[in-house]
This record gives sequence, structure tokens and C-alpha cells, in this order.
Amino acid sequence: MRQGLVGLSVVVILVGGYLAIRLLAGEARAPIEAAIVVPELSPRAVEGERLFETFCASCHGQSASGTQVGPPLVHDIYKPGHHADVAFLLAARQGVRQHHWNFGDMPPVEGVSGQEVERITAYVRALQEANDIN
Repeated sequence: MRQGLVGLSVVVILVGGYLAIRLLAGEARAPIEAAIVVPELSPRAVEGERLFETFCASCHGQSASGTQVGPPLVHDIYKPGHHADVAFLLAARQGVRQHHWNFGDMPPVEGVSGQEVERITAYVRALQEANDIN
């Protein structure tokens, strides 16, 4: 029995050490949201979804759930009271310096217009609302 506990303790220490090293090395990333509720979307948000897939999903994931290279936008950090809609426009136009997550700086998004960002924001806000982030 004691030998089994010692073996388990070694495994716990090794896994904990591995995770601590990854965190200290900057490899830890945002949690990827597993189950995003996608509501019935307004026509404006449907257009935003299409634009999101074109301009944003490669980093921010399907349904804004995040990836290993970009954070989830369906997250409390991006709720309207913390990041106003204009923050999405500014991020797309100017990029963003790393400040909430450990992904590095976000570059400006080439080829997306202000009106398109407004539609993308409508889509993200619809997802947030459906997932109790408001």
C-alpha cells in the first residue's frame, strides 16, 4: 500500500513540475472554451459570423472559443463593461499589445472595414449574451 502511495506521489510531483515549467516558460495559454452556446442569430450577427470566420476564427477559434494561438472572446474579460465595442474596432485597426493573455501581441487585421468589425462585434456580443457574459 505504501509503495503505491509513493509511486502516486512521484507522478503528482512530476506532472505538477511539468505544468509549472510550461507556465514559467510562457507556454501556458488561455483555456479553450469547450462548449459555446450559439443562439439564433440576427441577420446582422449572421453576417458578423461569416466575417468572423474570414478574419478572426484562425486565431480566436470557432464560435470565438479560443485556440492555442488566440484567446476566447466568449469570456468575462471581453464583456461589454470591460471592453466596449470600440475596443474591437481599435484592435482590428491598430492591433493590441499583449495584456490579458500569454499569446503575444495581436497584429492589425488587414482588409477588414469598420462596418465589418461592427458586424463581427454584433456576432461576438450575441455569443457572449447567450453564454451569460454581459
